[in-house]
Amino acid sequence: MALQASPFPNGFVAGVHAVGWAFILPCFWFLDRLIAVCKSTTLERTQRLEQECYLHPLKVFFGSIVFFILFLATAPLAFLGFLLWAPLQACRRPFYYHRETPSSPEKEIHRGFELVGKASFSFATANLCLLPDSLARFNNLGHTQLRASAIGQRIVQGVCRPHIRIFVDSPSSCGTLSPSNSILPTVNTATYGATDRQPQPPVSHHPDSAVPISKSSSDVVCVPCDDTEETSAESSPPILNSNQNSNQQGRSGHRSAPRALLSQGLRQQDDLPWEVSSLFPADIDILCLEEVFDKRAARKLTDVLKPVFGHILYDIGVYACQPPCRCSSFKFFNSGLFLASRFPVLEAQYHCFPNSRGEDALAAKGLLSAKVLIGQNQKGKRVVGYFNCTHLHAPEGEGEIRCEQLNMVTKWIGDFEAANSLPDEDVVFDVLCGDFNFDNCSPGVSLSHTVCSYFVFFQKASFPTRFSVYLDDTLEQNHCLFEEYRDPCRAGPGKEKPWVIGTLLEQPTLYEDDINTPENLQRTLESDELRQQYICPPVPAMGTPLVYPEAGQPWIGRRIDYILYRENSISKRCRTEIEEVTFITQLAGLTDHIPVGLRLNVTMDSDSADE
Repeated sequence: MALQASPFPNGFVAGVHAVGWAFILPCFWFLDRLIAVCKSTTLERTQRLEQECYLHPLKVFFGSIVFFILFLATAPLAFLGFLLWAPLQACRRPFYYHRETPSSPEKEIHRGFELVGKASFSFATANLCLLPDSLARFNNLGHTQLRASAIGQRIVQGVCRPHIRIFVDSPSSCGTLSPSNSILPTVNTATYGATDRQPQPPVSHHPDSAVPISKSSSDVVCVPCDDTEETSAESSPPILNSNQNSNQQGRSGHRSAPRALLSQGLRQQDDLPWEVSSLFPADIDILCLEEVFDKRAARKLTDVLKPVFGHILYDIGVYACQPPCRCSSFKFFNSGLFLASRFPVLEAQYHCFPNSRGEDALAAKGLLSAKVLIGQNQKGKRVVGYFNCTHLHAPEGEGEIRCEQLNMVTKWIGDFEAANSLPDEDVVFDVLCGDFNFDNCSPGVSLSHTVCSYFVFFQKASFPTRFSVYLDDTLEQNHCLFEEYRDPCRAGPGKEKPWVIGTLLEQPTLYEDDINTPENLQRTLESDELRQQYICPPVPAMGTPLVYPEAGQPWIGRRIDYILYRENSISKRCRTEIEEVTFITQLAGLTDHIPVGLRLNVTMDSDSADE
């Protein structure tokens, strides 16, 4: 069944809902401004050093009085609107769906499997902290609407650039590099404090660029060295990306990057290519965003992203009181999830976590599962993929709640795929991503999966809560989800691979010179010494001093944003290879998380459609 654009069953219900929300909005906005005028970000405090010292106290005093009076004046109207708005949530579907009509149907499909039996897919996830402005300021971020526009523009700039690879051949080293930022024109990369200037439109490429750039979104530039002992003329068959342009791959597998140019492109360690990039990967196919709680910000993101991502799900979640079996508490905010896809969305399903508590219970956090249409294979059989995104319970010391949510995620994904799988189609990827709110480096007792399961059971009964704090993050690190899904950054429970970079920034430092632009943040993340000043450290076990990192190990920090994939649920004759893991700095100054990207190569045997 085709997805509906509106979450409401008919136009009348949608109209009544719009009237109710129009009554609520003024009161909500004045309350938001009342809190925001009293709460400043560190950037605003720094900027006030150049102003007269009495101006800010006057602004706070008179602003608080004015907004409080307006809040009281509009409260009766908001109450009336609430009486209209709240009951309608019972018949509301859990998301809006925007579909941008393409100029040609072929632009929405991937012809890689049909033409050459292989294709590459790119995914990315980012936590944006697009809360109402007053609440975002408690995370040292403000100006939610301006940030939403700037974030959308930066994402479009990154994904619309050509996917260029530079091969450098020499006797000592050779590899695949991303182009230097100096090669491509870039938009203004100032911090969000300068976002009152309109974000620049997507980048246009100049014909006299230092590197030849074709109209294709994927190009290969070969740079031979005079002392090359052998040529690199051999190449594997092209791998087509989602825009029907070919990506080319090295001779066999991946080639390691030249030592002299590591800071400018891909590196390879543990057989996994990775990089820290100041731009979003080119040609992202599916983008998952978290903490897009603000409705206006979600619409602004949709408006900016829809020319690139033709299928967008936003305002995902439930509101008000819901049946106890789904969400038992009153929900003031949606789930914050936002899904943008180049591929048509065939089916989508949302589940709300019923076990949230504390401040997290005010938001309808949960899981969104989507089935997307990729195209067809060489036998004319339909090719599809599954994409799941979630945002788990946030407060530290409550790992048992996150473990229960991971159990729900595993079950819900299995149920969704079982209900929507068809015998005449090939599944080529199954991806799970989002903000899991736990890391894989915080210390704790090493537990087996069985022990963790028993611990959750006893904790529900009478097990001491203090012990759950001691084991926080250890429970999640040992969850059986990681037996089903593969985490490219994970070496094992509680142990990251040495090249991994934490994704949670220290909020008080967001506007320091070392990290307030994409280029500066990129350089900082590439330095082990600088990185530990700005990435959140692991959470120490209760009553135990933190010793981190271990001797001889790099400083990584908390990585709580994940992109996972699994192969046992896709078609048997599909083989998956990781092409690239990316830590993205393009949103520096706009969020307190570092976005993560993953590109997968999928090869399908020619006779797979015969099964």
